[in-house]
Amino acid sequence: MNTEIRTDVAVIGAGSAGLHAVREVRRAQRDFLMIDRGPLGTTCARVGCMPSKVALHAGAEWSMRTSLADIGVSGTESLSLDLSRTWAKLREQRDFFASSATRKARTAAGDKLIEGAARFIEPTLIAVETAAGVQRIRANAVVIATGSRPVMPAWLEPVRERTITTDELFELNTLPRSVGILGLGAIGLEMGLALSRLGVRVVGADLAPNVAGIVDPVIGARARERFGRELELWLGAQTAVTKTDTGVRLSACDYSTEVDLLLAALGRRPNVDALGLQEADFPLDARGTPLFDPATMQIGDLPVFIAGDANADRPLMHEAADEGAMAGYNAARQSPTHFARKVSLGIAFSNPDVASVGARFDHLDAQRIVIGTASGDKNGRARILGATDSLLRVYADATDGRLLGASMVATGGEHLAHLLAWAIKRNETAHDLLALPFYHPVVEEMLQTALQDIVSQLPADTPYPVGLTPVDHP
Repeated sequence: MNTEIRTDVAVIGAGSAGLHAVREVRRAQRDFLMIDRGPLGTTCARVGCMPSKVALHAGAEWSMRTSLADIGVSGTESLSLDLSRTWAKLREQRDFFASSATRKARTAAGDKLIEGAARFIEPTLIAVETAAGVQRIRANAVVIATGSRPVMPAWLEPVRERTITTDELFELNTLPRSVGILGLGAIGLEMGLALSRLGVRVVGADLAPNVAGIVDPVIGARARERFGRELELWLGAQTAVTKTDTGVRLSACDYSTEVDLLLAALGRRPNVDALGLQEADFPLDARGTPLFDPATMQIGDLPVFIAGDANADRPLMHEAADEGAMAGYNAARQSPTHFARKVSLGIAFSNPDVASVGARFDHLDAQRIVIGTASGDKNGRARILGATDSLLRVYADATDGRLLGASMVATGGEHLAHLLAWAIKRNETAHDLLALPFYHPVVEEMLQTALQDIVSQLPADTPYPVGLTPVDHP
């Protein structure tokens, strides 16, 4: 296989970013080839957002039995759970999502799919190691969308045989009695809570002072208190690990405990190190990640674009889709278009959800903002749902009340976060949003309360009641 195939656009990676890139190349009526080393199927479907939500749902269903006594149910103490069946059902669901993603990839690529490992010879010349040998591809433009893999640091090597990554978690046939989790970002927190709610003893450790990447100190304190009831949290300290005869011993400060299994949830690493980027003279940062423009996805001034987890910028599925579309659009054209990025939105489905929207608290000038606060214990719907520990903080410009960002730990936070992201994108003010209807009783009234708190801290600029708009009467 010595011939060189020529194409308009080569897309390396058939995940979320790659599929959206191909969509745009097709729309531009350009020829393309899609290259993927396998397995096909998106990270989200195989090992990320979908199977993790199945696990969280199972945990929520099982843990519900503990609150049934409050409404007069008896006998729940005699219930039992077969964790082997629980995890088998999860894998069944995971396989459905993964198979669906694989079918989409094959359908999108058709006969344009080349399965094999890609390596750059030049920025627009790629060698692909396939089962039939090396295939060389010359493209006018290239999209790199190779995704990421879990970080497994060398210092865990002594306990590697008792350590799994988040990619390997869903391959377990059954669950251990106890798990130590290193890293309590969104995925570490979600999996820790899912396992704990299924009856596994969980110890979670992180160098950061808060879970799920929270930077607002008030929200961080509320989250630590709330999730500390379900997990043993070791935060803000280095955790040492040593192998024992039956598991792994965790030690940090005055804490020490033994667990059956260790889950490394220490983030993900871009899959770019095997692409030969340095040898092909790509501009790289100190970590070996290509230097690119986040408004175009272009690497330097090369006709090469990088999207999704591969660029390590915004490693979320919805961002990968947008970046893939941007990269594919630009790769199919002579000159790149600069696109506005959407409002930052991050959610941990931890129930109560941890969410951050827009500007981060630690990036704002405290002298130039006002903060509207709402607590679940003052919200009727939250009280009914047993969510009185929900807490929402909304950041607004101190001059006009324009919304800038928000942080929360709240039941229904996934919905509040979307409402706020849309409002921030549209440059809405607290006054603007209060002119919209809020039903009663709903969790969304927490947002109304926070907005009213913001308005109360702004200079009064109208004699009319907050939320009401006068109209001319004939």
